[in-house]
Parts: sequence; C-alpha cells; structure tokens
Amino acid sequence: MSAPTATVPKGPVETAKPTPSGPRSRRRRAGVQQLAGWLFSTPFLVLFAVFMALPIIATLVMSFTDFGLRNVTDPLSAEFIGLENYTKLFQDDKFLKSLFNTAYFVVVGVPLTIGAGLVIAVLLNNGIDRMRTFFRIGFYAPVVTSIVAIAVVWRFVLDPADGLIAGLATELGMTAPDFLGSETLAMPSLIVMAIWRNLGTVMVLLIAGLQAIPQDVREAARLDGAGAWHEFRLITVPLLRPTLLYATVITTIGYLNVFEEPFVMTNGGPSNSTLTVSLNMYREGFNFFHMGYASAMAYVLFVAIMGITVLQLRLLKDNTK
Repeated sequence: MSAPTATVPKGPVETAKPTPSGPRSRRRRAGVQQLAGWLFSTPFLVLFAVFMALPIIATLVMSFTDFGLRNVTDPLSAEFIGLENYTKLFQDDKFLKSLFNTAYFVVVGVPLTIGAGLVIAVLLNNGIDRMRTFFRIGFYAPVVTSIVAIAVVWRFVLDPADGLIAGLATELGMTAPDFLGSETLAMPSLIVMAIWRNLGTVMVLLIAGLQAIPQDVREAARLDGAGAWHEFRLITVPLLRPTLLYATVITTIGYLNVFEEPFVMTNGGPSNSTLTVSLNMYREGFNFFHMGYASAMAYVLFVAIMGITVLQLRLLKDNTK
C-alpha cells in the first residue's frame, strides 16, 4: 500500500514580508521617539522659557540700559548706555561695602558651617546610639522651616531689652549687648544664625558620605594601631573629601545669595554693616526702581558665584581622580 502524497496547491506561494530594518526605518523610529519626548517636555519648556529664560535674557539686556521708573509704560524707550552701569558699580561705596559684607559672610560662615556639620555628623554616625533619629530631626528641622520665621524668632532672641539672652544676662547680674544694633556684632550674629539654620543640610550630606565609607578600611586602620584621631584625619577626611567639597559648593552659593537674614533682622544696618549684595540689589531695583543698575549688580554677583563654583568643582575633580 503506497503512502498518500501531499497535494501542493497551485499558484504563487505567499511569504511573510520582512520587517524593514534599514537606516531609513531606524531614522523614522528615532524621529517618532524624539517627537514623543519633545511633546512630553513641552509644558516644562514653555514654563521655563516664560518664567526663566526670557527674564534672564531681559535682565541681561536691561543691565546695559538706564531702565528706570520712567520706562515702565514704554520699556523700549530705555536708553542703551553700554557698560556704564558696571563701571559705576565699582565706584559706588555702598556697593563695595555690600560686596565686602557678603565676602565676610561667606569667608567666615562657610568654614564654620562645614566644620560644625562634620563634627555633628561624626558624632551622630558613631558616638550616639540612643535617640539618634531624634537628634537628626532636631538638627535638620531649621532647614525645612521658613527662613523668615526663623529670622523673626532670632530677632526676638537677640533683643537687648526683652530677648532670651537679655533675660539670662539679667538673671546673672549682667547686661546683654545690643547684638543687632552694634556695627561690630551685627554681622557675626547673622553668621551664627545662618550656621544654626544650615547645619542640618551639611550634616545630612556628611552622614551619607560617612555611611558610604567601607567598614573594612576602618577596621584595617584600627588593626594597624590607628587611634580615633588618626583614623579621622587619615581615613575619614580623605574619603569624605568629595562630599565635603560638594557641601562647600552648595553652602557657598547659598551664602553668596544671603538676603532674608539681613532684610528681616537688621534691614542692612546699622550703618550698612550688614548690607549684602542681594539686599542692595533689592533696594536699588524695588525701592528706587533703578532696574538697569540692579540688573548689573545681579550679573556681577552671578559671575562671582559662577567663578567660585567652577573653582570648587575643579578642586573636586582634581581630588577624586
């Protein structure tokens, strides 16, 4: 008995068409993906252009004009004066005083903030076992509290008549100085308040850096006879250097922009001893409406922040190779 033979249908045989995978198809798919990405990004791009990019460009253009109160109704009537605002800045004693005060605030405040944050981070990471979370929250709470509210509270604390320090001094038979009314003590008082407020940010960053240090490195150092100080100086600080420099960068940027503390607590006084660049800029722009002059201040401060940040990031890059 012979096996049945398969019947082959007559006519052309249909085969599956291969999916196009050439350069044109890949470009088409990439174009579709890019279009989808741009569509999803459109809301952010519109908001960024309207509220960030355009004001930045307008401010830059304004810094080369004499834009003031008379140009509010017709901004295009402002006269182009070139670099006159910038040259005038460095002949302005008030601006030079505010520049010095800002540099003083940064030079003194940043190292003290980083140093205090490092000490507290090491203690919380190693030395305090009980209530560690409570202390972390306590140190970080000022960071998430309104700076205006903090400044108002500190102004009452430092009040020479009814403040907390004045009350304690009276109980001890002493007289508390007028911290915010003294040209000598006003800026150090603001620096102390700024350190207290920004301590939590530095502490959190450094605790994260400390917990990233391998334990076997510490154990090896202890086996080699290193004490607590040598371990801190030779192991902890070198391995923590990238985190320290990052904390220094963001703290420096924040301190260069200091505004709320002198605005609320001293209004730049006494005798402009706490007048900072940001506060001076605010006065020129919104009190006297010298918008072109204030815009020039803003860009001088921007260049200073950019230069210091690039320098610090260069140090970070050179020390983490």
